[in-house]
Amino acid sequence: MTQHQSTQTMKPATAAKKLGVYLEATPAEFREGVVSRAELNALQTDPPQWLRDLRRDGPHPRPVVAAKLGVSISGLSRGGVTEPLTTEQIEALKQERPEWLERERATQAEVRKEAARLRKRDSESGGSGD
Repeated sequence: MTQHQSTQTMKPATAAKKLGVYLEATPAEFREGVVSRAELNALQTDPPQWLRDLRRDGPHPRPVVAAKLGVSISGLSRGGVTEPLTTEQIEALKQERPEWLERERATQAEVRKEAARLRKRDSESGGSGD
C-alpha cells in the first residue's frame, strides 16, 4: 500500500503571520498565491531580499510592533497605535517616550514579574496548581 503525501498549503495571511511580516507589504505574487510548508521553510531558512527588507524596515504587523516597543497589543491600542509601523517610526517612539508608552511598558513589566512569580510558586509546589 502506498501513501500519497499531500502538500500542506496555507493562505498568504497565515504564512505572513508565521514569517512575522505585514501581509499588505509583501509582493503581489506572495499575497495572491498559496504557500506550501516547503516554501515557508525555504523562506525562513534563506529569506529573499524582499523578506529581509520587510523584517528590517517594516511596515511591521502589530505583534511585532508591540514586541519591539515592549508592550502588549492591547497596550498599542490604548496608546492609539492601530496601524502597522516602520522600524523608523518605532525608533522615533522609543526616542520620544510618550506617556502612554512608558505607562504600558510599566504595565507589561508588572505582568512579566507576576508571571515569573507564579511560575516560581508552581515549580516550588510541584506544579499542583493549588
